[in-house]
Amino acid sequence: MIRVVLRKRKELLDNMKITVFTGNQLRHIAFVNALSEIADEVYAVQECKTIFPGKVDDIAQKSEVMKLYFDYVTNAEKKVFGKYSFFKDNIKTFAIKNGDLRYLSLEDIPEIEGSDYYIVFGSSYIKGSLLEYLIAHKAINIHIGVSPYYRGSACNFWAMYDHKPEYVGATVHLLDERLDGGEILFHALPKAERYNAYEIGMRAVEAVIRALQQKLKEHWDVTSVVKPESKLEIRLAKRKEFTDEVAARYMENLPEPDEIYRSLLNRDMHQYIKPWIME
Repeated sequence: MIRVVLRKRKELLDNMKITVFTGNQLRHIAFVNALSEIADEVYAVQECKTIFPGKVDDIAQKSEVMKLYFDYVTNAEKKVFGKYSFFKDNIKTFAIKNGDLRYLSLEDIPEIEGSDYYIVFGSSYIKGSLLEYLIAHKAINIHIGVSPYYRGSACNFWAMYDHKPEYVGATVHLLDERLDGGEILFHALPKAERYNAYEIGMRAVEAVIRALQQKLKEHWDVTSVVKPESKLEIRLAKRKEFTDEVAARYMENLPEPDEIYRSLLNRDMHQYIKPWIME
């Protein structure tokens, strides 16, 4: 899951400081580096887990089926975001174990105070005083998936599993204590092309990265939100539902590039809130 926190700025500053709560996958590194292109300083609190999913028994996904599935996903991620690399010079990192973020407080990372923007992308749950601080400072959650239709875990996977590529995207909304339940600012969507079933999810991540890079560069402020309608929910997915059997069934019944293209081309744009489509 991706989250962004914006502190309302009283004036436009020449020097921009951004704090990012993120992971250590290629897409997370690409996101932080993209932000460093528009900011003078970036502070990255980075939760780390295996970069070899399906091969390392890190999150109960070590099996031949998961290895094969994540090989496809990793290849798509490399195609879109390149190879692993070090961060750029204007980025300072604070590395922690995946899942530790819930125990972190502002007192542990006082250097992040005074940031113009707080961005959270692909982290685990934030709790306690740090969560309160972020909500008080207009926290924004960037959910990889089109909410309120798909909520929870691996939403773009489940949209593709249901043969609904039109619901592959990302949602930028206000953070609150409910899972993916905050008021929505906008949706970011991949452009209509003939993607394979693995690449389209990474193109959705690319879309939200570019959307945020553009908006933050323009000193974007939170001014207009829409309350999501829970009755529109198609699926609330839990991590435990993503099993070997589900992954195998998906790989045997992949949406074809032509099907994906038709679905994206025929999206009903009234379903989305202020949609930003990757050019």
